[in-house]
This record gives sequence, structure tokens and C-alpha cells, in this order.
Amino acid sequence: MGANIHAGDATEVGAVNLRLATMQDLDALESIELSCFENDRLSRRRMSYWIKAEHGILVLAEKADEIVGYGLVILRKGSRSARLYSLAVLAKARGQNIAPALLMKLEELALNEQRLFMRLEVAEDNPAAIKMYKKLGYRKFGIYRQYYETGADALRFQKPIQQTNMANTMKYYPWYKQTTEFTCGPSALMMAMKYLQKNTRFDQATEIDIWRHATTIFMTSGHGGCHPLGLALAGHERGFEVEVYSTQVNNLFVDGVRSEHKKSIMRIVEQDFIEQAKEAGIRVHKNEIQLAQIEKALAKGFGIICLISTYQFDGKKTPHWVAITHADDRCLYLHDPDGGEGFYNETGTRLDRNNQSDAGESEDIDLDYQHLPILKEDFASLSVFGKSKLRTCLVIKPGK
Repeated sequence: MGANIHAGDATEVGAVNLRLATMQDLDALESIELSCFENDRLSRRRMSYWIKAEHGILVLAEKADEIVGYGLVILRKGSRSARLYSLAVLAKARGQNIAPALLMKLEELALNEQRLFMRLEVAEDNPAAIKMYKKLGYRKFGIYRQYYETGADALRFQKPIQQTNMANTMKYYPWYKQTTEFTCGPSALMMAMKYLQKNTRFDQATEIDIWRHATTIFMTSGHGGCHPLGLALAGHERGFEVEVYSTQVNNLFVDGVRSEHKKSIMRIVEQDFIEQAKEAGIRVHKNEIQLAQIEKALAKGFGIICLISTYQFDGKKTPHWVAITHADDRCLYLHDPDGGEGFYNETGTRLDRNNQSDAGESEDIDLDYQHLPILKEDFASLSVFGKSKLRTCLVIKPGK
């Protein structure tokens, strides 16, 4: 669907009451729909359905005891995203900030339902609505061609509502965008070190130097990724105290490598990391870190980086290092150094740029990779990699 928004909807709001719709509101809802839309209307029957549906949120805006607008959000089962399906305000009530108030209320209610992202479609020829969505923090990530009955295209927007909700309460945490496809580990480590020590170098030379110290030499294809012990040694060499939590330290990434020659070299590198870590006195816990330990470390101001699988992001089982920046009652928050195109799939997770061929130009996309919210209940499935179900995290502390 879309939004019936006009240029005057971004001014001061008066006394407006926002509440959930009931069956007694059907006449008013039908009247608003007929008044606001010429095409793609919701029928009275569909309005009735969404009032009663458990996977829908239908909010009304009342002013002086008159219903002047509504917003409808759909909650897809199994998804962490919500979808704004329709938003409408009567002509006589425009210019009073009612549409933004409705949308912010819907975001709040969606967040209560454990949704982390809000998505919507808006007609390409509706600049007033587009301006409002951008002002409220939505970013364009794609387009549906000839989406509306009129033949108009629909721009697709998304907002990380949990991330936005927490942004003002989080401490500053530096974010670094990796400059190659294989240096997520060094980039995540650099973010944690910079958080602990402001004069930590934040440049490509440091990124590549850390990778040279920590690389496994080979991966499934191309350049090798970074071993947790290799990253721990790189942090140790730079004056930090590093603890490693890993369910295994041998044969971490060899399953995805076919060549026995490459596997033998990776094992040699790995054994060298083990011996160096022992000589350096790096504490290695051969078990996974618990959520309570992560939260305790964050509360003490330590840096944490974690290996995840990108399967939930791009459908590919690739190991990827991220920094954990913050925790609250609901979520862990990640700094993702990838910084690609910022596109998302239907479940609200980010897509590889090659998987979104029809995406529009993205704007301010770096923000989409900072303090990325992950529900605690989802973290266990995100932070496991490979057939061996590897789980590994590094806790970085200031050096003594």
C-alpha cells in the first residue's frame, strides 16, 4: 500500500489522541479510506480483518472526538521486521503533524512486539511523504516497479527502530569500515582498541598489518580470514590484554577448503598461533562465552569482538568478525565493519550487494552498520560458524 501524505504534515501537532482501532470504528475507517485514496483502497472487510488480526496493529488518530487518521502495520510471523501497510490523514487535519505521530506510535508498538525494523513502500511521485520518512530516519533501499494500480513505482524504505530508539543512550563507540573483503577481523579489533585507547591508529596500513599477523593464509577462496588467536596476538603486540573464548582452536576453517595442500599450510599457521599465544601468556578459554559474561565485560568498559556467520545476512556461510558495542535488556548491539550497500531482505536482515539488483541509491548507509541490534535470543544462532559449530569471542582490555 502507501501513504496519503501532503506537504503540510510536518508542522506543530495539536492535542491528538492515538489508540488502537475497534470494530466500532469501521464506519470512520471506511470514510477515511474513501476520502484519502482513489486507488489501492482497503475494503471494509479488510479493515475488519486487520482490527481483529493478531499479526496487525491498527492505530487511530482522534482530534476533538473525531477520527482523522489511521496507520496500519503488519507483523510477519518469524520476522524481526514490521511493515507499514497504510497511513492516511483526512485533508482537514493535515498540517498538524498527525502522520508522523501515528508512525512513531506504530514504531513503539512494533518494538513492543520484538520487531527491530520498520519497512514501508511509498509512491515515487509523492515527495511530501518521502521527505517525512527521511526526516523520521527511514532510508531508501530498493524499488518495486509498477507497484500501484496507477502504474507508479514504489520506493522501499527501512528504519532500524530499536537502533534508533537506543541511539541517544549509547556511549560513543568508534566505527571503522573495512577496506577489503577479507579484513573484517582487523577492522573489528581496531574498533575495540580505539574504544579503549583513543590514540589507536585507525587507517588501512594498520588494518593490513593486523591481517598479516592474524591471517590463516587460505579460506574457501581468495585471501585467508583471521584466526582468533592471531587477532589476540595482534592485540597483545599493541599493548592490550586479550582473553580468547573459543570452543576449538584447531582446524577452525579447514572444512571449507578442498585442497589438502592448503589445509596443511593452515594447520601449520594455526599451530604457530597456539605456541605464540602460550608464550605470550594469552588466556585461552576452550569454551563459548556466555551472554552474562559479555554483558559483564561491556559493563566494565572492555572491548569485545565476536565471530559470526553471515548466513542470516546474505545467505552465505562466511565467517565474519564484528564488535559488540552495547547490551540492554532486549538486545546486543554490533558494529559491523562490512559497510557494503546496506540493503535488507524480507526478514529485515542485510543482503549482500549482489543479491539486490534493483536497489535504489542508498543514503547515509554507514549508520546502518553501527549499533546494529540483535535480539539476545537470536545471538546464539548468529554467533556459530561451520560444521563444527565454532563459537569464539575476544575480550580486549587495556594493557597493564
